[in-house]
This record gives sequence, C-alpha cells and structure tokens, in this order.
Amino acid sequence: MSRTAHVVSGPYAPPAPARELTALSADGASLHVEVHGAEDAPPVVLAHGWTCSTAFWAAQIRELSVDHRVIAYDQRGHGRSPASPACSADGLADDLEAVLEATLAAGEKAVVVGHSMGGMTVMAAAGRPGFRRHAAAVLLCSTGSSRLVAESTVVPIRAGRLRTRLTRHVLGARAPLGPVTPLARRILKYGTMGPGSAPHMVEACARIVHACPRKVRHAWSQVLDLLDLDHGVRQLTVPTAVVVGTADRLTPPVHAHQLAAALPHCLGVTELPGLGHMTPVEAPELVSARIRELVTTYVQVKEGA
Repeated sequence: MSRTAHVVSGPYAPPAPARELTALSADGASLHVEVHGAEDAPPVVLAHGWTCSTAFWAAQIRELSVDHRVIAYDQRGHGRSPASPACSADGLADDLEAVLEATLAAGEKAVVVGHSMGGMTVMAAAGRPGFRRHAAAVLLCSTGSSRLVAESTVVPIRAGRLRTRLTRHVLGARAPLGPVTPLARRILKYGTMGPGSAPHMVEACARIVHACPRKVRHAWSQVLDLLDLDHGVRQLTVPTAVVVGTADRLTPPVHAHQLAAALPHCLGVTELPGLGHMTPVEAPELVSARIRELVTTYVQVKEGA
C-alpha cells in the first residue's frame, strides 16, 4: 500500500510518470522508480532527502521533463519504497547505484541531483564504479557531509554541547507527526523553510514530510546523527555545483562552503538569500535552471535524438 501523500493541484502536485519500475538494491531492498519524459532525452537523476519522496521534486519534474528524461526514486522506507532494517550510508550508495544501473544504458551519463540526505547519498556513492560510470555532473542542494547535528541551528541557542544534545532529541524524536494542522505547518516552516516561504510551498512540504512513517524517520535520524562522509566528498571528482539557502537551519551554509573547499572539481556555491532547507521547493525555477545548465554543459545527447 502506498504511503505517499501530497498536494493534488498546483505547481507541487506530482506529474504522472511515463513509466514506473522497481530497482533492486544490493541487499534485495526494493526501490520505487519513476521515469518522466522521452526515453531519448538527456537524463537527470533526482535523489530526495530525509522524510521526503519523489513528490518533493514535482516542480523540477514538470519543468525538466519537457526536454529531459527525469528519473526520480524513493529512498528506502520513504514514499513507495518499502522499509528496510538496513539503514546506513552504504545502503544509500547501494540504492543509488541500483537506480542508475536500472535506468541508464551502458555508457550513458546523467546529471545526478541530491537534496539533503540525497546529497549525502551522492557523497556515499562517489567512489562506487556504478556511480562513476553514469555520473556526468552533480548538483548538491542543502546538504553536508558531517557534523550535521552539531552545526544545525534548529535549536536557537549558542553552539555547544547543550545545543547539540537538544538538537539530537528534536531531530530524533520518535513521536508521530500527526495530521497537517496550522501548528504543524508553522513548526515545519520554522525548522525547514525560509521565513518568506509561501503557504502553498509549506503545505506541499508538510504533506510530504508528515507521510513519512515515524519509525523510518527515527531510524534515518540516527544514521544522519553519526554521518561522516568527508572522504566521499574528496572522491566526488565529477563537476559539482552546490546550492544552499542562507536561512537553512538543518544544513547551514557552513556545510556548503566546507563541501566547496573539499570537492576536487567544484563549480561554486550559490547562496539563496532568505531561503531555508527546502531549496528545490522554495526556489524551483533557480534549481531547475541550474540542473539544465549542468546537462547542457556536461551531458552528451544520444546520436539521433
């Protein structure tokens, strides 16, 4: 049974895919995959973040599928991908490799886009043969490689042990989120979005996040708490652009600049003034345009397309 919940009208209503398939990860985990657009169009692969689903990319899918082949998948336990007892950075890397192998032809390369935990997925997979065979360029949105809890500003007090401990309790809470109420929207907006985020953006994100099962949310929060992918950043040798909102409380700009300093081929950091953690939703046109630029520059179109 699908757990997916999302808005059904407006720019953040997910478009219907051209086809759907199931990719099998290395440990047998099933991953729900959607393909949008023409099969001979240049490919883009989208990896969403913690507590989200393919619905998170609705605006990018709608914009890019006109002339791109957009591949989006649900991380294990999220959206329509069944939960798995194996939650780890290596599992995320296995899953991305499986999706790339299931959707791209031999020798075919794509722009790979990761938001939040999706960006961490890319870093975890950076040294994998399957990733290197298929990644032409990368866009990292609102993400970091380590010290995620220590650097978070969700708890508005001075950095230190107390803030880290409180943040760990907030992000790792086991309680169900419940229905999307006005209070729930205000809490989600404070923690994950910029203060100027429009109500329809907040509604779209709230519906997606609240649909994530609490056990899945908690299990992955424990992985993120201990995450250290600094080595993966150094292995991400393809051209990589970084986007971050200046008001991001979950992965503040310090992470983006640390990534830029460590990436072997960084194309620069784009800071979005006043925006929060949900940059693909808060700045859909800009994120889509950045993806399009990467495709134009680094992806070769199939002959005869």
